[in-house]
Amino acid sequence: MEDDLTTENNSETEKKADGSAADSSAAEGDQKEHRERYCSLCHRPESVAGKLMEIPYLGRNMLICEDCMQKGLDTVRNTNISDILQNLGSTPGGFNLYGFTPVDFHGTQEQREDGKKKDKPEKKKLTLKDIPEPHIIKQKLDEYVIGQEHAKKVISVGVYNHYKRILAGPDQSDGVEIQKSNMLMIGPTGSGKSYLVQTLARLLDVPLAMTDATSLTEAGYIGDDIESVVSKLLAASDNDVARCETGIIFIDEIDKINKKKNTNQRDVSGEAVQQGLLKLLEGSRVEVPVGATSKNAMVPLQTVDTTNILFICAGAFPDLEDIIRERLSKTSSMGFQAQLKDEYKDDRNILQKVTNEDLREFGMIPEFLGRLPVVFALDALDEDMLVKILKEPKNAIIRQYQKLLAMDHVKLSFEDDALHAIAAKALKKDTGARALRAIIEDLMLDIMYETPKDPNITEVIITKDYVEHKGAPKIVFGGEELRLP
Repeated sequence: MEDDLTTENNSETEKKADGSAADSSAAEGDQKEHRERYCSLCHRPESVAGKLMEIPYLGRNMLICEDCMQKGLDTVRNTNISDILQNLGSTPGGFNLYGFTPVDFHGTQEQREDGKKKDKPEKKKLTLKDIPEPHIIKQKLDEYVIGQEHAKKVISVGVYNHYKRILAGPDQSDGVEIQKSNMLMIGPTGSGKSYLVQTLARLLDVPLAMTDATSLTEAGYIGDDIESVVSKLLAASDNDVARCETGIIFIDEIDKINKKKNTNQRDVSGEAVQQGLLKLLEGSRVEVPVGATSKNAMVPLQTVDTTNILFICAGAFPDLEDIIRERLSKTSSMGFQAQLKDEYKDDRNILQKVTNEDLREFGMIPEFLGRLPVVFALDALDEDMLVKILKEPKNAIIRQYQKLLAMDHVKLSFEDDALHAIAAKALKKDTGARALRAIIEDLMLDIMYETPKDPNITEVIITKDYVEHKGAPKIVFGGEELRLP
């Protein structure tokens, strides 16, 4: 009897074990089905997509099927390297496989939509109403640039016509095609050539690139290639080719590429650069490097049409005055109405009489000058203009130091005689307005050093004697004036 009971208990235990094993197998099957892995890109299960590959990503493993991996490699292989660089970093973590975003690491679809980069608003189309008129441009320039009335008028009209030329577009139904008028600006050092264009760039909403010709060399030699000037404009336009093709390029120090005289070596930075610039000034389609100054296999290229790009060239042209004086003195003769040879010796604005013949004598080739039809010169600065430069512009040098001392609760002022004394010293340096800052820096050194020591100082007055090193500035302590020995 006991043996029969033992046998029945064993059979029941075996049945329970078999049942629990079946139940656990079914549960494991359900759990396995529930835990089936999915591709992070196409969301297909592993049973459909095939074996998934694990790729480390942000500290975790991302699952990708073979189809998505192959599609990503094909896309990268057939895409420009510049597009790849732009695409990197477009999603959190810097990973984006051209339309495939790792869902498992970026949340739900709604979260991804919120985190996506906002599309840039569409740019407003330029109309005739948006074009600043010449007198408005000049009024804005007057707030920052003293004098140079003729130069400001020429630049204002040139930029205004440049805008209208862009609006006219390629429409030639009436047979009239508007040609661009590139400009050549001549002026002594420190007269405000670069500052005039820098101010213009701040006032206008147009891509403008400023470069200089000193580093330009013929293709194949050490230095910047000719196309680098367009490359800088492309960078200023955020690599937008369409916007770049309607911009302005300012080339400073253009006189440094003059044709060298009496040289037995190859002129790779003179006449050769002028010849290389001809196609850019006239208008042509050129391939420019993106983010670099020279072409090579590792730098992507963009094709830019320079037909609608306005070029403004500027230079000091040293010794050009002597060439002009020599030309003007050729007509001298004998008699009561003779023209004296030293008649133009003291003419400070003799550059206003410049002609293409003088520039050719200086070393500029005629083909280059023919592509710069608008030639104008800036006035030389005199004492009265230097005094105005010191105090009238919005960002005048004196206002800059007044702001610096105002941070220490000290008022700074200059007597009129002191301003004229500063201007007279600047004229002797013969470096134009640049000499003003050098003189002011020297005058203000001790004041900027000593003033913060004493909190009782409320005002500093610069006198003529202090400028001429014959005395000291006036110091006001809490309302009491004291002239330092």
